[in-house]
Amino acid sequence: MLSVGERLPPEADLAGQFGIAVATLRKALAELRAEGIVETRRGRNGGTFVVQSPFPSPETLTASLIRTSTTALRDFFDEHAAVSGMAAYLAAERTSPDSRTRLAEFAFLAREARTVRDRSLADSRFHFEVAVLSQSQRLLTSEQRLQSELSPFLWCGQICRASAQGAFTEHLDIVMAIEQRAPDRARELAVAHVRGNMKLIIDGKIALNRLAAANEPSGANQEASPR
Repeated sequence: MLSVGERLPPEADLAGQFGIAVATLRKALAELRAEGIVETRRGRNGGTFVVQSPFPSPETLTASLIRTSTTALRDFFDEHAAVSGMAAYLAAERTSPDSRTRLAEFAFLAREARTVRDRSLADSRFHFEVAVLSQSQRLLTSEQRLQSELSPFLWCGQICRASAQGAFTEHLDIVMAIEQRAPDRARELAVAHVRGNMKLIIDGKIALNRLAAANEPSGANQEASPR
Protein backbone atom coordinates (compact mmCIF):
# COMPACT_ATOMS: atom_id res chain seq x y z
CA MET A 1 0.00 0.00 0.00
CA LEU A 2 3.07 2.23 0.10
CA SER A 3 4.54 3.85 -2.99
CA VAL A 4 8.19 3.78 -3.97
CA GLY A 5 9.93 6.73 -2.30
CA GLU A 6 7.50 6.86 0.62
CA ARG A 7 8.91 6.89 4.14
CA LEU A 8 7.70 4.37 6.70
CA PRO A 9 6.38 5.62 10.04
CA PRO A 10 8.84 5.75 12.98
CA GLU A 11 9.77 2.30 14.30
CA ALA A 12 7.88 2.71 17.58
CA ASP A 13 4.70 3.78 15.75
CA LEU A 14 4.98 0.96 13.21
CA ALA A 15 5.58 -1.65 15.91
CA GLY A 16 2.52 -0.34 17.75
CA GLN A 17 0.35 -0.66 14.64
CA PHE A 18 1.26 -4.35 14.32
CA GLY A 19 1.25 -5.05 18.06
CA ILE A 20 4.83 -6.32 18.08
CA ALA A 21 8.06 -5.47 19.88
CA VAL A 22 10.40 -2.93 18.29
CA ALA A 23 13.11 -5.61 18.22
CA THR A 24 10.84 -7.85 16.13
CA LEU A 25 10.08 -4.97 13.78
CA ARG A 26 13.79 -4.28 13.31
CA LYS A 27 14.40 -7.90 12.31
CA ALA A 28 11.63 -7.63 9.71
CA LEU A 29 13.06 -4.36 8.37
CA ALA A 30 16.50 -5.98 8.14
CA GLU A 31 15.01 -8.73 5.95
CA LEU A 32 13.31 -6.13 3.74
CA ARG A 33 16.60 -4.24 3.41
CA ALA A 34 18.38 -7.46 2.44
CA GLU A 35 15.76 -8.05 -0.27
CA GLY A 36 16.20 -4.51 -1.58
CA ILE A 37 12.63 -3.48 -0.79
CA VAL A 38 13.48 -0.72 1.71
CA GLU A 39 16.57 1.26 2.60
CA THR A 40 17.41 3.18 5.75
CA ARG A 41 18.95 6.61 5.40
CA ARG A 42 20.71 8.56 8.12
CA GLY A 43 20.67 12.26 8.82
CA ARG A 44 18.14 14.98 9.40
CA ASN A 45 15.74 13.77 6.70
CA GLY A 46 16.53 10.12 7.25
CA GLY A 47 14.32 7.15 7.97
CA THR A 48 13.32 3.93 6.24
CA PHE A 49 12.07 4.39 2.68
CA VAL A 50 10.39 2.09 0.16
CA VAL A 51 12.72 1.65 -2.84
CA GLN A 52 10.98 -1.24 -4.58
CA SER A 53 7.34 -2.28 -4.65
CA PRO A 54 7.22 -6.04 -4.03
CA PHE A 55 4.64 -8.20 -5.75
CA PRO A 56 4.02 -11.87 -4.93
CA SER A 57 4.96 -14.49 -7.50
CA PRO A 58 2.30 -16.79 -9.01
CA GLU A 59 3.86 -19.69 -7.08
CA THR A 60 3.50 -17.82 -3.80
CA LEU A 61 -0.10 -16.89 -4.57
CA THR A 62 -1.21 -20.38 -5.63
CA ALA A 63 0.44 -21.99 -2.59
CA SER A 64 -1.24 -19.47 -0.29
CA LEU A 65 -4.66 -19.99 -1.86
CA ILE A 66 -4.39 -23.78 -1.58
CA ARG A 67 -3.66 -23.39 2.15
CA THR A 68 -6.61 -21.03 2.70
CA SER A 69 -9.92 -22.68 3.53
CA THR A 70 -13.10 -21.90 1.62
CA THR A 71 -14.68 -20.82 4.91
CA ALA A 72 -11.90 -18.29 5.47
CA LEU A 73 -12.34 -16.98 1.93
CA ARG A 74 -16.07 -16.52 2.39
CA ASP A 75 -15.44 -14.71 5.68
CA PHE A 76 -13.00 -12.39 3.91
CA PHE A 77 -15.49 -11.59 1.16
CA ASP A 78 -18.29 -11.02 3.70
CA GLU A 79 -16.14 -8.30 5.24
CA HIS A 80 -15.17 -6.93 1.85
CA ALA A 81 -18.80 -6.70 0.71
CA ALA A 82 -19.72 -4.82 3.88
CA VAL A 83 -16.84 -2.35 3.51
CA SER A 84 -17.09 -1.78 -0.25
CA GLY A 85 -20.86 -1.63 -0.18
CA MET A 86 -20.99 1.02 2.54
CA ALA A 87 -18.12 2.98 0.95
CA ALA A 88 -20.05 3.15 -2.34
CA TYR A 89 -23.27 4.07 -0.52
CA LEU A 90 -21.64 6.94 1.35
CA ALA A 91 -19.72 8.08 -1.73
CA ALA A 92 -23.02 8.45 -3.60
CA GLU A 93 -24.66 10.13 -0.62
CA ARG A 94 -21.83 12.57 0.11
CA THR A 95 -20.53 13.47 -3.34
CA SER A 96 -21.64 16.97 -4.27
CA PRO A 97 -23.95 17.13 -7.33
CA ASP A 98 -21.74 19.76 -8.99
CA SER A 99 -18.42 18.02 -8.31
CA ARG A 100 -16.56 15.82 -10.79
CA THR A 101 -14.86 12.69 -9.54
CA ARG A 102 -11.84 10.87 -10.95
CA LEU A 103 -13.56 7.50 -10.76
CA ALA A 104 -14.03 7.07 -14.52
CA GLU A 105 -10.37 7.98 -15.07
CA PHE A 106 -9.24 5.30 -12.62
CA ALA A 107 -11.60 2.77 -14.21
CA PHE A 108 -10.02 3.42 -17.64
CA LEU A 109 -6.50 3.15 -16.20
CA ALA A 110 -7.35 -0.24 -14.69
CA ARG A 111 -8.69 -1.51 -18.02
CA GLU A 112 -5.64 -0.30 -19.96
CA ALA A 113 -3.02 -1.72 -17.57
CA ARG A 114 -1.00 -4.44 -19.26
CA THR A 115 1.00 -6.30 -16.62
CA VAL A 116 -0.51 -8.29 -13.75
CA ARG A 117 1.15 -6.01 -11.22
CA ASP A 118 -0.03 -2.79 -12.91
CA ARG A 119 -3.57 -4.09 -13.32
CA SER A 120 -3.68 -5.17 -9.69
CA LEU A 121 -2.52 -1.75 -8.48
CA ALA A 122 -4.79 0.17 -10.85
CA ASP A 123 -7.82 -1.92 -9.94
CA SER A 124 -7.14 -1.31 -6.26
CA ARG A 125 -6.70 2.41 -6.91
CA PHE A 126 -10.23 2.63 -8.29
CA HIS A 127 -11.66 1.13 -5.13
CA PHE A 128 -9.49 3.36 -2.94
CA GLU A 129 -10.98 6.38 -4.67
CA VAL A 130 -14.53 5.18 -3.95
CA ALA A 131 -13.56 4.89 -0.29
CA VAL A 132 -11.97 8.36 -0.37
CA LEU A 133 -15.28 9.77 -1.63
CA SER A 134 -17.10 8.09 1.27
CA GLN A 135 -15.25 10.57 3.51
CA SER A 136 -14.64 7.79 6.03
CA GLN A 137 -11.03 7.22 7.04
CA ARG A 138 -11.92 3.88 8.63
CA LEU A 139 -13.56 2.61 5.45
CA LEU A 140 -10.57 3.78 3.40
CA THR A 141 -8.13 2.00 5.72
CA SER A 142 -10.21 -1.18 5.57
CA GLU A 143 -10.51 -1.03 1.78
CA GLN A 144 -6.74 -0.58 1.46
CA ARG A 145 -6.10 -3.61 3.65
CA LEU A 146 -8.65 -5.79 1.86
CA GLN A 147 -7.47 -4.81 -1.63
CA SER A 148 -3.86 -5.56 -0.71
CA GLU A 149 -4.95 -9.10 0.19
CA LEU A 150 -7.33 -9.64 -2.74
CA SER A 151 -6.06 -7.95 -5.87
CA PRO A 152 -2.90 -10.03 -6.54
CA PHE A 153 -5.00 -13.22 -6.45
CA LEU A 154 -7.70 -11.77 -8.67
CA TRP A 155 -5.32 -10.86 -11.50
CA CYS A 156 -3.07 -13.91 -11.27
CA GLY A 157 -3.69 -15.94 -14.44
CA GLN A 158 -2.70 -19.19 -12.70
CA ILE A 159 -5.61 -18.73 -10.29
CA CYS A 160 -8.51 -17.19 -12.16
CA ARG A 161 -9.47 -15.57 -15.43
CA ALA A 162 -10.71 -12.19 -14.30
CA SER A 163 -11.78 -10.04 -17.23
CA ALA A 164 -10.38 -6.52 -17.42
CA GLN A 165 -13.29 -5.51 -19.67
CA GLY A 166 -15.83 -7.12 -17.34
CA ALA A 167 -14.35 -5.34 -14.33
CA PHE A 168 -14.33 -2.08 -16.31
CA THR A 169 -18.03 -2.41 -17.13
CA GLU A 170 -18.87 -3.06 -13.47
CA HIS A 171 -16.68 -0.16 -12.38
CA LEU A 172 -18.46 2.23 -14.76
CA ASP A 173 -21.84 1.11 -13.41
CA ILE A 174 -20.63 1.96 -9.90
CA VAL A 175 -19.32 5.32 -11.14
CA MET A 176 -22.68 6.21 -12.66
CA ALA A 177 -24.57 5.29 -9.50
CA ILE A 178 -22.23 7.40 -7.37
CA GLU A 179 -22.24 10.43 -9.68
CA GLN A 180 -26.02 10.20 -10.08
CA ARG A 181 -26.27 10.17 -6.27
CA ALA A 182 -28.06 6.82 -6.06
CA PRO A 183 -26.63 5.35 -2.81
CA ASP A 184 -28.75 2.19 -2.67
CA ARG A 185 -27.90 1.35 -6.27
CA ALA A 186 -24.20 2.09 -5.68
CA ARG A 187 -24.11 -0.25 -2.70
CA GLU A 188 -25.97 -2.98 -4.59
CA LEU A 189 -23.50 -2.79 -7.48
CA ALA A 190 -20.45 -2.72 -5.21
CA VAL A 191 -21.61 -5.78 -3.30
CA ALA A 192 -22.37 -7.63 -6.55
CA HIS A 193 -18.87 -6.76 -7.78
CA VAL A 194 -17.31 -8.23 -4.63
CA ARG A 195 -19.42 -11.38 -4.90
CA GLY A 196 -18.37 -11.82 -8.51
CA ASN A 197 -14.74 -11.63 -7.41
CA MET A 198 -15.47 -14.17 -4.67
CA LYS A 199 -16.78 -16.66 -7.23
CA LEU A 200 -13.67 -16.22 -9.38
CA ILE A 201 -11.30 -16.80 -6.47
CA ILE A 202 -13.20 -19.75 -4.99
CA ASP A 203 -13.51 -21.39 -8.42
CA GLY A 204 -9.77 -20.90 -8.82
CA LYS A 205 -9.12 -22.49 -5.45
CA ILE A 206 -11.26 -25.53 -6.30
CA ALA A 207 -9.36 -25.99 -9.57
CA LEU A 208 -5.99 -25.70 -7.78
CA ASN A 209 -7.06 -28.22 -5.14
CA ARG A 210 -8.13 -30.70 -7.82
CA LEU A 211 -4.82 -30.27 -9.65
CA ALA A 212 -2.84 -30.73 -6.44
CA ALA A 213 -4.82 -33.88 -5.58
CA ALA A 214 -4.29 -35.30 -9.09
CA ASN A 215 -0.53 -34.75 -8.80
CA GLU A 216 -0.18 -36.47 -5.43
CA PRO A 217 1.51 -39.89 -5.48
CA SER A 218 -0.93 -42.79 -5.32
CA GLY A 219 -1.72 -43.67 -1.72
CA ALA A 220 -0.13 -40.49 -0.31
CA ASN A 221 -3.26 -39.71 1.66
CA GLN A 222 -3.91 -43.24 2.85
CA GLU A 223 -3.13 -44.10 6.44
CA ALA A 224 -0.69 -46.90 7.09
CA SER A 225 -2.31 -50.24 7.94
CA PRO A 226 -1.98 -51.17 11.63
CA ARG A 227 0.30 -54.07 12.38
